[in-house]
Amino acid sequence: MGKNKLARWAELGTFDKVIQHKDEAGFGKEHPVRGKWKQVIFRNQNPIILELGCGKGEYTTALAMRFPDNNYIGVDIKGARMWRGARTANENHLHNAAFLRTRIEFINSYFNEDEVDEIWLTFPDPQPEKKNSNKKLTCPWFLNNYRGFLKDNGIIHLKTDNFDLFRYTKNLAERNNLTVIASATDLHSEFAGNEILQIRTHYEDIFLKEGLKINYLAFRLAKNKVIGDAITQA
Repeated sequence: MGKNKLARWAELGTFDKVIQHKDEAGFGKEHPVRGKWKQVIFRNQNPIILELGCGKGEYTTALAMRFPDNNYIGVDIKGARMWRGARTANENHLHNAAFLRTRIEFINSYFNEDEVDEIWLTFPDPQPEKKNSNKKLTCPWFLNNYRGFLKDNGIIHLKTDNFDLFRYTKNLAERNNLTVIASATDLHSEFAGNEILQIRTHYEDIFLKEGLKINYLAFRLAKNKVIGDAITQA
C-alpha cells in the first residue's frame, strides 16, 4: 500500500461522522449505530438517504450541500477513495453528511427497519457475466436486503453508463410490479433541468467525455413484496 493511501486511511479515521470497523473481522456483525443514526450521528429527525458504492462521495456531498434538511450517508469499502468525500464534508462543515466503510452485502448490520428513506446507486459495477448476476446491486438478493431497512415504497435511484444493467433493473422492477417513477436512456438530455440528476460524479464526467449516454431509473420498493428474479429481455 502506497504512502499516500496509508495517509488517507489514517486521516479518514479522524473525520467527524465516519463509521468503520477497525478491521474486516467486524463486517457482518451488528454495529452499535444500527437504529441510532438520527439520535447519535446526525442529532435530528430528518430523512436518511444512502449512496451505495459512493466512490469519492461526490453525490453524497453535493446532495448534502443542496438539501440541508436531509441526512446523507455515503457507503463504500474503498477507504482511500471515500477519503475525498469525507474530507470535503469535513472542510465544508456538512453536518448532514456521513460516511460508512463496509461491504454492501453487510449493509443490514448498520441500519434498522424503516431507518432509510431513499437509496442512490451511482455507477455501480455492472457485473456483466451471468455468474456474477447475484452481485449486481440491483439483483433480487440485494433488493430484498434493502427491504429490511428501507421505508415502505422508498425510492431507489440508479444512474449507470451500462445499458444492460439499466435494462436488467428496469425489467426486474416491471416483472415484480414495482412502481417505476422515472426512466431515461439519455439522462442529461431528457432531464436537463433537473438539479439533482445533473450532479456528476468523477466517473460520470469520464463517461460523458467518451460520448457515452447515462441511463437513469427510479422505482419504489414495496416492503411487502419479495423480489423474484426476471429474465432479461434480449
